[in-house]
Amino acid sequence: MSATAGQMGPGPALRGDGRLRRRRLVNRLMEISASIAALVAVAVLAIVIISVASKGISSISIEFLTKNAPLFGQSGGGIANAIVGTLILVALATVMAVPVGILIGIYTSEFAGARLASLVRFVLDILNGVPTIVTGIFVFGLLVAGKAQSGWAGAFALAVIMLPIVARSAHEVLALVPKAMKESALALGVTRWKMVLRIVLPTAAGGIITGALLGVARVAGETAPLLFTSSIFANEVSTKPGGALASIPVKIFSLTEEPSPSAHSQAWGAALLLIFFILLLNVLARAIYARSSRRTTRAR
Repeated sequence: MSATAGQMGPGPALRGDGRLRRRRLVNRLMEISASIAALVAVAVLAIVIISVASKGISSISIEFLTKNAPLFGQSGGGIANAIVGTLILVALATVMAVPVGILIGIYTSEFAGARLASLVRFVLDILNGVPTIVTGIFVFGLLVAGKAQSGWAGAFALAVIMLPIVARSAHEVLALVPKAMKESALALGVTRWKMVLRIVLPTAAGGIITGALLGVARVAGETAPLLFTSSIFANEVSTKPGGALASIPVKIFSLTEEPSPSAHSQAWGAALLLIFFILLLNVLARAIYARSSRRTTRAR
């Protein structure tokens, strides 16, 4: 029996070693594939930024930031009206979308039943996947058709795009608040809405702000909705949302349609300015989220 055992012993061991080598090889291949994919993503972003910067940096100047577009037949000028218009449109959209999105996040995480909360999240995911040009057509038919374009219509279109982002991120962040904190407050006799207002929201404030900033960054570069709602604007700085407001994305689109090389150069400069603004918002959001994550971890 010992001889038989000795003859049969090496077989399973060798097969086990073979499986272990295959697992290690597959694991290594997957690690290399994931690393290559990450490098490709970073490389694409770097190529885009470097390409836009190399073509647009020459257009960035004080005049470009403070002057309006030149009149017909003139050269120079800038995109001051587009900068001011973009800030107003994004600010109005933020005021419209962020409070509603946070309230939806609070409802789905704290008050709604499991089925209803799941349904609301499903609807938000669908809304987030709707093409922005469809949103623009919807708002055009709702607020613009038969009337004039306006900054209010453009801001509302951007708010519709921003809403599901803010609501979903608020829900996910609120779900990370430790249950022990909520249960302790309820055990002390605190009503649910006071518990949400005084404990849950302050704990998750950093993550909620992060979601709002990501929503702002998402809509800051949208062109399609604004083409339908706020693209026929005067060549002057306007702060009245009752009329159409200029915006950087629409300005880039119109500049690229012109035959003048100087207009194309300004389009690259406006694109560089927009990329810088979006990158700044994303970096700020990441910093706030990292700080909020540390606070939540310590609370646990």
